[in-house]
Amino acid sequence: MIKKEDLPECPVATTVQLIGSKWKLLILRDLLTGTKRYNELRRSLAGISQKVLTESLKSMVEDGIVIRTAYPEVPPRVEYSLSPLGESMRPVIASMEQWGNEYKKSFE
Repeated sequence: MIKKEDLPECPVATTVQLIGSKWKLLILRDLLTGTKRYNELRRSLAGISQKVLTESLKSMVEDGIVIRTAYPEVPPRVEYSLSPLGESMRPVIASMEQWGNEYKKSFE
């Protein structure tokens, strides 16, 4: 997790630092619909590389936004879900969706 002293002073910059990449936002979007396994995320994120997905998920887990649950089974099963902190991003993502829809309408 990022230390408080390492966070930008600006709250918008803090948010951008935590979820500002294209892929992190799309991972959040997908996890808002429920728990997903790694391959489910990979299939839904066309164009993402295995390396970027793995790094993004690891970072989001470390930042407390995503919960990684590993089950002691053979073969191993790992699931990703939003933490309460990640769930708190729901209105932000909903606002982004609404804005995007309004923007698209401006071309009609």
